[in-house]
Amino acid sequence: MAASAGNPAIGSHSSFLIFNSDVGLMIKETTAQITPPKPAARKPEVKRSARKTSGVSELLIEASKADVQGALSLTDTTLRGLSYEQVQERREEFGLNEVSHEKPPAWYVQLMHAFMNPFIGVLVALCIVSFVTDVVQAKPEDRSYKEIIVLLAMVGISALLRFWQEYRSTQAAEALKAMVRTTASVVREAEERVQEIPMEELVRGDIVRLSAGDMIPADVRLLTSKDLFISQAVLTGESIPVEKYDTLGALVQKSAGDGIDQVASPLELGNVGFMGTNVVSGSATAIVVATGDDTYFGSMAKEIVGRRRALTSFDIGINKVSWLLIRFMFVMVPIVFLINGIDKHDWKQAFLFAVSIAVGLTPEMLPMIVTANLARGAVAMSRRKAIVKRLNSIQNFGAMDILCTDKTGTLTQDKIVLEQHYDIHGNSDEQVLDYAWLNSFHQTGLKNVLDRAVLEYGGTQGVSQRLREYRKIDEIPFDFARRRMSVVVRNGGTHNLLICKGAVDEVLSVCTDADENGGREGGIVPMTPELSETVHSFTTDLAEEGLRVLAVAYKWMPAEDRAYGLSDENEMVLTGFIALLDPPKESAKEAIAALGQHGIAVKIITGDNEVVTRKICKYVELQIQGVLLGKEVEALSDAQLVDKAKTTNIFAKMSPIQKSRVIRALQGDGHTVGYLGDGINDAPALRDADVGISVDTAVDIAKESADIILLEKSLMVLEEGVLEGRRTFGNIIKYIKMTASSNFGNVFSVLAASAFLPFLPMLPIHLLVQNLLYDISQISIPWDRMDDEYLRQPRKWEAGGIARFMIFIGPISSIFDITTYCLLWYVFGFNTAARQSFFHSGWFIEGLLSQTLIVHMIRTQKIPFIQSVAATPVMLLTLAIMAIGVYIPFSPLGANIALSPLPGRYFLWLTLTLLCYCGLIQIVKRWYMRRFNQWL
Repeated sequence: MAASAGNPAIGSHSSFLIFNSDVGLMIKETTAQITPPKPAARKPEVKRSARKTSGVSELLIEASKADVQGALSLTDTTLRGLSYEQVQERREEFGLNEVSHEKPPAWYVQLMHAFMNPFIGVLVALCIVSFVTDVVQAKPEDRSYKEIIVLLAMVGISALLRFWQEYRSTQAAEALKAMVRTTASVVREAEERVQEIPMEELVRGDIVRLSAGDMIPADVRLLTSKDLFISQAVLTGESIPVEKYDTLGALVQKSAGDGIDQVASPLELGNVGFMGTNVVSGSATAIVVATGDDTYFGSMAKEIVGRRRALTSFDIGINKVSWLLIRFMFVMVPIVFLINGIDKHDWKQAFLFAVSIAVGLTPEMLPMIVTANLARGAVAMSRRKAIVKRLNSIQNFGAMDILCTDKTGTLTQDKIVLEQHYDIHGNSDEQVLDYAWLNSFHQTGLKNVLDRAVLEYGGTQGVSQRLREYRKIDEIPFDFARRRMSVVVRNGGTHNLLICKGAVDEVLSVCTDADENGGREGGIVPMTPELSETVHSFTTDLAEEGLRVLAVAYKWMPAEDRAYGLSDENEMVLTGFIALLDPPKESAKEAIAALGQHGIAVKIITGDNEVVTRKICKYVELQIQGVLLGKEVEALSDAQLVDKAKTTNIFAKMSPIQKSRVIRALQGDGHTVGYLGDGINDAPALRDADVGISVDTAVDIAKESADIILLEKSLMVLEEGVLEGRRTFGNIIKYIKMTASSNFGNVFSVLAASAFLPFLPMLPIHLLVQNLLYDISQISIPWDRMDDEYLRQPRKWEAGGIARFMIFIGPISSIFDITTYCLLWYVFGFNTAARQSFFHSGWFIEGLLSQTLIVHMIRTQKIPFIQSVAATPVMLLTLAIMAIGVYIPFSPLGANIALSPLPGRYFLWLTLTLLCYCGLIQIVKRWYMRRFNQWL
C-alpha cells in the first residue's frame, strides 16, 4: 500500500494516473492484480455491532484493549489472514471499504440549474407576452417572431455558456480525484505471499502490512510494530508524527449513563491506526477492525456529505442586484404604459411599447456576461495552478477579506528539520550535533522522521566526513518504555563511546554529570538539583517555542567487543539537546505580507497546539492579535464568538465543528471568508466558507467540499487568484453599473418624450435593435483590464451602491437625450407624424452612441482614452457597434424598420452633444467618488 510521506495519496505500490492540466495528457501505470483461488469453505463471521463511540466503533475500542490473540478473536481471523470465502461474505455484509462521497450532478441536472436565474425568468415571461401579442392575437399578415427569436437566443446563449463551463470544471475536478488509486499490502490465507489489492477491497479481519510511506487503509489494531511513527495531520492538523506501538493501553473513561467505556480522545489510542493517516517511519502488522463509513474517517465524512451549502457572498450579492433591477422594471414599465396609453389613446401600441421598455430595462445579457467573466477567470486561474470547481467562487476570491488557513503544509513545509543543537546552557555546540548524528547513523532499526532530520542536517554541515572513522560496536535498541536508544562506537582508540539519544526526562534519568565545555578538559560537572532545574527550564522554554526537543548523553567505556545492554545506560554525561521543527515555508512570509497589502487578514485555524502555532507565526511575521483554544470556543455563545473572532487571529486545538463555528462567526460580522485546508477535519469549514480552497493531494472529502483546488499548496498561488477574482468582479460590476444607469436614463428620456410628442419617441422594434447592438458591444467586457488601484482592496456586492450610482449617473444621459429632442424638433423640423421616422433615427443614433460611450467613461476612475485605455477587444467592438448604429438608418434594414437617412449637419450637432456628454459624465464621476468615497 502506498503513499509517500507527507502525501498520503501517492506511493510506490499504487496504480495511478498522472494528469497534466495544460495538455490533457494522462499516463497510466497499472499494478497486476492477483485473483486468489477459492478455498475450502469455513464458518462465516459472526456479525458484531457497528455502534460508534466518539466516532470510533466499539469493536475498535475492544480490540485496542485486548491482547493480540483477543483482537484476532474479536474479528474472527488468524495471523494467516482470511479465506477467499470469508472475504466474499464480509464484503457482501459490510460493502466496499469506501467512505461516503458526493457524486457530481448529472449533465442534465447541471443544464437545468443553468436556466435558474431571475433575469432569464423575466426574459422567458416577456417571450410569452410577445408570443401572445405578436403571434396569437395578431393577424396572419402581421405576425412577427423577431422579438421572440432575439429573446430566446439571449436565454439560450447565456444558459448554455454557463452550463458548459461548469460541466467542464466538474469533469476536471473528477479527473483530479481519479489521479491516484491506492493499494494495500494484505495477507490472505489462500496466498503464500503478501499481495497488493485495491484499498476498497479490504474487509474486516484482513491482516495488513504497513511500512514507511504507506497510507493506513482502514481503522486497524496494531499486532506488531517497529519504530512506528504515524502522521495524523489529516485528522488533527498536528504536524509532529505520533508514536504508535502494539502494546495495550487504550485511553477510556466510564460513561455515567450506560456504563459503556467511552473514548476520551480516540486519536490517542496508542495501538490503533486510523484510515487516511500515513506511516512516516517504521513498520507494522495490523488487523483491519473497521472499514468504510464505520471508520473514524468515514464517520466524519458521512456527516458532511449531502449537507446543503449556505449561500455565499456572491450568491447573496447577485440576488440583491438582480431583484433591485427587477423591482425597478416592475415600477417603471407600468408608468410608461399608462402615460403613453393616456396620451396617445392607443393602448395596444402603448402595451407593446411598454413591453419593449421592459426588455430594454432588463439586463438580459447579465447571466452571459457574468458567466463569460467567470469562465475567463477560470481559464486564467488554471494557468496559475488552480482548478475552479464552482464558477461563483472566483468572485468570492476577490471579495474575500479574511483568509482562514490551517498551519501544516500551508505556512509550514510539512517536514521535520533539525533547527538547532544546544549545550546545557543554550549555546550552539558542535559536539551535540556530532553525537546525535553518530547515534542516528549507526542504529540498525528503521530510522524515524527525527533521525532522518538529524542525518540530513548533519550532511549539510560535513559531519559525515568528520566522523567517517567511527565504526559501530553494538546498540541498545529503542523501546517505548525507555523512550531512548543508544549506540556504542569506536574510533580506533582505547575507548568505546556510548551515545544515548531520546526524550529529555528519560535521558536525564540516567545522567549523573553534565558537559559544560563541549568535551574539552575540565568541562564535566555533577548533575546537581540546581543544574537539573536549569536544564528542565531551558528545555521547557524550547518546547513552549514549538520545538520538539531530544536530549543527547554519552559515556566513555573500555574498548571491549561485547554485547551491551540496558545496565550500561547509567552514570552518563549530558552533553546537550537537539531541537526540531516543522519549519515555515520560505514563501509564507512574503505571501502573508502580499495578502495584507491587498486587504486580506490571515487567521490560523488549526488542530495543532498553541505553542507550535505561536512559533510558526513568529517565523512568518504574522502578528498575534489574540489566541482562542477549542475548549474556549466551545464555552462561548454564537454572539460572544462573533465578538471574540474580531480580535483573534490564532485558533488552536480546534475540532472540525469548532472550525465551522469560527467561519460562521466571521461571516456573521459581515466578512467574506475563505478557508484553505486539505484534511477530513477541514471539510466542514470548507463547506461553510464563502470560498473553500483545497489542494490536489487532499483527501477526497476535502476536495469535494472545496470550490477551488490548487495544484500547489501555496499562499502565493492564492494571491494571484485573489487578483483574478477582483478583476473578474470588476468587469461584472462594470457591466451592471453601465446597463443600470443607461437604462434608468432611457426611462426618463422616454417619459419626457411621451409627455409632449404626438407620436412614440421610438418604435418597439427600434428599442429592441438598439438594445441588441448595445448588448453585443458588452460581450468584450470580460477581456477588459482593471485599474491597479481597483485591485488593491476586496470588492463586494453593494446593491445600495449600484442603486445610488444609477440614480446619480443615469439622468445625465437624459439631459442630452432631451437636448437631442429639441434639436430634432426645433432645428431640423422633425415635428410631424409624417417626419417621425427622421426623429426616430436621430434619437436611435444618439441613444446608441451615448450608451456605448459610457462603457469607456465609467470603466475607469481615470480620464478615459488618456490615462486609461480599454483593452483592444473592447475598443474594436465598441467602434464597430457605433459604426453599425450610424449606418443602419442609411441601410435597407433601416428602411425595413421605418428609419430614415439623416442630413450631414446633424452629425456635427451629434459630435458636440457627445463631447459635452462625456465631459459632464467625467465631472459628475469625480464628484461622486469624492462625495461617497466609493470606487466606480
